[in-house]
Amino acid sequence: MSQSTLRIALVFNPEDQTWMRRASLAVPDFWRGHGVAPATGDVFRLGGRQFTVQGRLWEQDGEGTVLRVFVGSAHAESDSVFG
Repeated sequence: MSQSTLRIALVFNPEDQTWMRRASLAVPDFWRGHGVAPATGDVFRLGGRQFTVQGRLWEQDGEGTVLRVFVGSAHAESDSVFG
């Protein structure tokens, strides 16, 4: 039985895509080698900003199954509210 690799594609909104392009940020393959896919509510950081997984969509394409992970708008560290 062959072990298939989980393909995950992060989907960002246009504003975050523009920010990442201007900052020359490359999105790492956060889930490479993990047996568990990201779940709604999971959080990750990229370029000092925090993103939250808002939704997931499983799709089938010519290469197999891909999980599209829709992430919420980024929040800079300075966006945090304390107290």
